[in-house]
Amino acid sequence: MNYSDFDKTEAYQKLAALTPDFNFAAALDASRVKNCAVPMAGGLCYNWAAKAAGDSVITALQALADEQDLTGKYRALLDGELMNTGEGRRVLHHLLRGRLGKAVIHQGRDLGEFYARELERFSDFAEAVRSGKMKGSSGKPFKNAVQIGIGGSDLGPRALYIALDNWAQKNGTKKINGFFISNVDPDDASAVLAPLDLAETLFVLVSKSGTTQETLANELFVKDKLKKAGLDPGGHLAAVTSETSPLAHNPAYLDSFYIDDFIGGRYSSSSAVGGVILSLAFGPAVFKAFLKGAHEADALSLEKDIRKNAALLDALLGVWERNFLKFPVTAVLPYSQALARFPAHLQQLDMESNGKRVNRAGREISYATGPVVFGEPGTNGQHSFYQLLHQGTDIIPLQFVGFAESQRDDDTELEGSVSQTKLKANLAAQIIAFARGKDDGNPNKRFPGGRPSSLICGKKLGPEALGSLLAHFENKVMFQGFVWNINSFDQEGVQLGKVLTRQVLSAMGGPSGDGALDEYGRLLGI
Repeated sequence: MNYSDFDKTEAYQKLAALTPDFNFAAALDASRVKNCAVPMAGGLCYNWAAKAAGDSVITALQALADEQDLTGKYRALLDGELMNTGEGRRVLHHLLRGRLGKAVIHQGRDLGEFYARELERFSDFAEAVRSGKMKGSSGKPFKNAVQIGIGGSDLGPRALYIALDNWAQKNGTKKINGFFISNVDPDDASAVLAPLDLAETLFVLVSKSGTTQETLANELFVKDKLKKAGLDPGGHLAAVTSETSPLAHNPAYLDSFYIDDFIGGRYSSSSAVGGVILSLAFGPAVFKAFLKGAHEADALSLEKDIRKNAALLDALLGVWERNFLKFPVTAVLPYSQALARFPAHLQQLDMESNGKRVNRAGREISYATGPVVFGEPGTNGQHSFYQLLHQGTDIIPLQFVGFAESQRDDDTELEGSVSQTKLKANLAAQIIAFARGKDDGNPNKRFPGGRPSSLICGKKLGPEALGSLLAHFENKVMFQGFVWNINSFDQEGVQLGKVLTRQVLSAMGGPSGDGALDEYGRLLGI
């Protein structure tokens, strides 16, 4: 397998010599929209009509995909080759959803079988809780489940829980109310616990290492509350961790469910990290439907023809915009309240994965890598930051997501249309407004247009569609990392702050050896 820096490829030189070959602001028409659609798994579709890319750019991007052997590297990842060069690890989150490559054997264990067995174990656990067979220490059945975790142990599972909550209520599968504690700020845990009957509450502690400072602090906070309520903490706690962590095989928990070092935190929603809370709340069948949608998306991502591979095409168009059109920021704009926290998850997924300045071998690179990612649901964002998107000095590529139907089918009519129709009308209008703009004699009312966007759309957001959507963005980020020849699977950039935090805490009011650090601590009352 050949790993080359992006700017050393022939494709890079050819792309650098190109200019946008399609004026989407002027020529975006019905034919273009129809012809720029790529089917996705879960009944979704990716449309790239409003992108500054015509035949010559697409041909050059296909040549880039072939030269960098992007699908070949994906196949190597699926086969269990060592792809996380920074930490010397495999990358196996796809295997959580089903096998697409060779059997992956580690220290005599078939990891596909291991992940499948853990899936069945926490599915059985969830069924026991949901049926009332498993009860809290006071004998009351559980009505609430609170996940305690941070980063990838919170953002993805929380986003997915919110995304399926309305759907599950409408379809009668929700039995447990889900909540999340992530911030070490005690106000977070206190606010979550205040309205809950602790006797009816199960806590799911999630830390792969078993040493995450914020998570352990929140666990102690919860245990203290349980004890003060006259409850046995051991009857209200389950853990998701690795088998080598201090939390593993611990009789202080009702049960423990395992992942390993080959499942990165931001890629762990398909594991017990997301599966336990989603299975408790909505049922194991719903979580397995989510995995099915993700697995089908993973399979489609093996297609070499970029016009038939939505994740690969999305990734390459993003490279075109980042490296050659020089756009440093991108926005994810779901026109679905169910996806309210999805942009926050994608922010971690993208920026923690591809926010790198050295290649896989540790050498500095001279080209741009991952963009800044932000987002907010429509139409809320229209009344917030769209002003800058439409008329600001920076062009920011946009990723829209929308659905034909609402999750609950509960709507009302005003001025001849229901709210879901108004939502969809706003989405369609924004795509055209960003693309074409509007001329006006008054400069304050002039919209320059030329703002590129893509659209992922489907009939309704349910488990399989959500799995497809998650896998699409995971695979997009992966492909971009392969293009840039960086390691998308470690996160050394989060470690320095942790080290300095421990330095402050170990000093606790005394000198830490760093005067500036001590002075900031003094200002904060440490």
